[in-house]
Amino acid sequence: MTRQKHVVFDVVGTCVSFDAFYDGIDKVLGPRLLAKNITARAFGFTWMTAAELEFTFLSISERYKPYKEVMSALFFRTLYMMGVEDPRAFATEAERDQCAQGYSELELRPGTKDCFAKLRGADFTVWCLTTGDTKRVRGYFERGGVDMPLENFISCDTAGVAKPALAAYRPALAQFKEEDAKWFAAAHMWDVTAAVKVGFRGAYCTVYEKESCAEIFDAELDVVADSLPDMADRIIAVSV
Repeated sequence: MTRQKHVVFDVVGTCVSFDAFYDGIDKVLGPRLLAKNITARAFGFTWMTAAELEFTFLSISERYKPYKEVMSALFFRTLYMMGVEDPRAFATEAERDQCAQGYSELELRPGTKDCFAKLRGADFTVWCLTTGDTKRVRGYFERGGVDMPLENFISCDTAGVAKPALAAYRPALAQFKEEDAKWFAAAHMWDVTAAVKVGFRGAYCTVYEKESCAEIFDAELDVVADSLPDMADRIIAVSV
């Protein structure tokens, strides 16, 4: 029986960076935010984090909503929480939508193309598991010149369960045979360690978070690397 090799990637934050999102916010609201001593990067990160929190809370309470809807709803609240007393006087809904559009214009991290090429050259099949809609997420790869077949995308929107609920990872794992090599790769420690709990081997890249905070995560990882190409090399090396 032929043993297949698979790597399932998280996409946003792992394969793509948030720089375009932060830049978009800066173009729309940068001077106004700075007048409040808030950088575009700080607001963008806080807005995303707030949206991820509510997205996850809705999911675990069985009221799943697509992430983009949650993100839109959290814009004005996030401004208020960061010290803008009258958010709707500070920015318009059209400006909110302009800022959110930057999330659709994210670009691949340097090294993503090389990472995928290395893995495919070693006979791995590359998959993507994302909380985003597959059309938007596939667009990141198309613009970056990386082939990523639509059939190799798995979206949490389909199952209606958000990562890191373990049920979000199990459909991906169930696609593979027991004897196959099954890896999950991410630049979010919470993500890869949750995947390990359902049976994946874990590969973590520090390119986004820098600090793994490993002491708070209950999982053993097979690979930890500082770049995506290095992570690919290490996955290949320990999968022989």
